[in-house]
Amino acid sequence: MLRTTPFHPRTSAINQLQNWRRWSGYYTAGLYEMSHEREYWAIRNAAALFDVSPLMKYLIEGPDAARLLDRIVTRNVQKMSIGQVIYTPWCNSEGKVLDDGTVSRLGETTFRMTSADPNLRWLNLNAAGMNVSITDISDNVAALSLQGPKARVILNQCAAKSLDGLKYFRLMENVIAGIPVTISRTGYTGDLGYEIWMEAGSALPVWDALMAAGHDYGIAPAGILALDVARVEAGLILIETDYTAAHHAIIESQKSSPFELGLGWAVNLEKGPFNGKQALVAEKARGAEWLFVGLEVDWVGMERLFHEVGLPPQISPLTLRASLPVFKGSVQVGYASSSTWSPVLKKYIALAHVQKPYFEIGTEVLLEVTVEHQRKYAPAKVVKTPFYEPEWKKK
Repeated sequence: MLRTTPFHPRTSAINQLQNWRRWSGYYTAGLYEMSHEREYWAIRNAAALFDVSPLMKYLIEGPDAARLLDRIVTRNVQKMSIGQVIYTPWCNSEGKVLDDGTVSRLGETTFRMTSADPNLRWLNLNAAGMNVSITDISDNVAALSLQGPKARVILNQCAAKSLDGLKYFRLMENVIAGIPVTISRTGYTGDLGYEIWMEAGSALPVWDALMAAGHDYGIAPAGILALDVARVEAGLILIETDYTAAHHAIIESQKSSPFELGLGWAVNLEKGPFNGKQALVAEKARGAEWLFVGLEVDWVGMERLFHEVGLPPQISPLTLRASLPVFKGSVQVGYASSSTWSPVLKKYIALAHVQKPYFEIGTEVLLEVTVEHQRKYAPAKVVKTPFYEPEWKKK
């Protein structure tokens, strides 16, 4: 049976269509109105408020907390400062990605780890012989994500301490509506954004305070459908859509390394031993055979495919979470895993896995699309991600 988050009394009251999605065993809003368009534009022009409570959350404490996390993830946790947040994947012994998420250093020996999938057993297996405590706090901690260019000014209206000095991927303790909260400058939209963490039993006053403070700034509650468009524009991966967790893969080709997912920047091969290090050192030396890249579809070429059958372009405003083959000439060289129309860029874009050497920036390829029940091939080009990154994101 699906459970409800601590914010459900608010989100259910304003969900006009009662449109819900399943997320880690919880109900989460797909969208709140007849269309997700206003929610999307709130992300890009004002501020959108997401209930992200279904994230898995683990509190890792003790003298060996940093050592445990350093053994698991590919980033260097030992060098994190208190109040710092990092994004990181973690791998099995073969160097294939199991999951990705964030690690926050709350204190000298205290960390919070978030993930999409349950990871408690994996943490405990790796903690054997270590002086560390691991607690699943997923149900005890509620979380909101406030994303958009007006996010900071809204938080400054209702938080006890100013957010002006909080740097990108840092966190601070604060108070909203008399409730102690932790605010991290993080998010999943590629825009200016913050995530607010609080005790589940005290969640509702925080929602109310944010909505009241944001009223004059165009704040809108937003759901998964708007978030999905924004995260593709930001070039951000989604587990079980853009990659298969290694322990869920049925065949070897379904597994991906951080290098193949474009996360080589998040792999520190200079630090001590960690899960998958040997395999990743070898892959770094020989070069990845695949790479996760952006594709920009040529709109004139796409339009021509529809014109040939007497139709205007028919493109869904929703993100397509489905595999679309990518070709070079008549040879398949990869596949797109997420594709969408970008309202802010006015372009059709996709996130794709492409084989070497066709993943080089500027390579022209063909993306398979369906036009009037027939398979057609739209011209596309390999481009850098993110597709969209506003200048105010990190300021």
